[in-house]
Amino acid sequence: MNIYLDNAATTPVDPDVFEAMKPYFLSDFGNPSSTHAHGRKVRSAIEFARKQVAQLLNVTPGEIFFTSGGTEADNTLICSCIDTYNLSHAITTKIEHHAVLHTLENLEQQGKIKLSYVALDEKGHVDMQDLEKLLKENERSLVSIMHANNEIGNLNDIDEIGVVCAQYKAIFHSDTVQTVGHYQHNLRDLNVHCITGAAHKFHGPKGIGFMYINKNTKINPFIYGGAQERNMRGGTENVPGIIGLAKALEIAYQEMESHQNHIQGLKDRMIAKLKNSIEGISFNGDSDNPDKSLYTVLNVSLPPSPDNDMLLFTLDINGISASGGSACSSGASTGSHVLGGINADPERGAVRFSFSKYNTAEEIDFTVEKLAEFYNKVEA
Repeated sequence: MNIYLDNAATTPVDPDVFEAMKPYFLSDFGNPSSTHAHGRKVRSAIEFARKQVAQLLNVTPGEIFFTSGGTEADNTLICSCIDTYNLSHAITTKIEHHAVLHTLENLEQQGKIKLSYVALDEKGHVDMQDLEKLLKENERSLVSIMHANNEIGNLNDIDEIGVVCAQYKAIFHSDTVQTVGHYQHNLRDLNVHCITGAAHKFHGPKGIGFMYINKNTKINPFIYGGAQERNMRGGTENVPGIIGLAKALEIAYQEMESHQNHIQGLKDRMIAKLKNSIEGISFNGDSDNPDKSLYTVLNVSLPPSPDNDMLLFTLDINGISASGGSACSSGASTGSHVLGGINADPERGAVRFSFSKYNTAEEIDFTVEKLAEFYNKVEA
């Protein structure tokens, strides 16, 4: 059996997305910046795709900018907001994706900003009182807090965060890479200045993403060299990728409720079966609370064992693809910064299982069976 349970890393491309992209590799290959017929046809397709994305997110097409992915979008928005608005302070969490953390840490090392980290509870949720305290002390900050964590799956209330940021005139950026295509985003009614998305997280192609920038938020470009994306992102557009992103988001919105129910059912099934199969197992994040946990991600906290380092390898040789790690132990330079950020026990191993619409109950049962076999063997 070949089981893929690492969908938070990347998802398989939906066949309908692939079919939508194919003409832009083969027949409709023109450069969209060219003024001849080949170029105009492709330019029209890009703008139609932009309109599709904008309509689904309830914004205007002029607020959507295509990038090479979520990392470029995060870098652009963070650096350009700080530069354009001459901000000297930023607030984030210690469990953000490295596209956010490393960018902000580098800016602090350059002396461009002072960086503060908002407190988190043991589940990884933002302490709203601490956020407000930091904003009171540092008005007109950049706040960069993700919607859902890619490792432990905790959901932050970005509506509430946005309201507090607006109260203190902060610029609010949210990395929504794990939730775009999995939840409805009505950006017109959300107090957020900018968000990011990546197509390969919702069954689109790799190498394409987008950033939403509220029409009232004007920032300088991050990449120069051309007039593409209305002078906001130089470089010839990834046309097949843009078409694929829009098609994938369209499919995601059409099938969202049924996919949520299916995937949440798989997650609940795995939680119940793991509890019954392995004594001492627990879960990182807020997995038992569907309202506060990303339904596509389950981070399993494993009982302490000297054999934990072999678990991912054991799963792999059984045809199961997952990802994992542990919190950084004292003095160690490696380990999950996310698990370390919520003070997880470094002696316990961790495996992240992340699900998609293509997974089945049979795959979940087989995976739990192999995990149980591993730990029964360890205990024996």
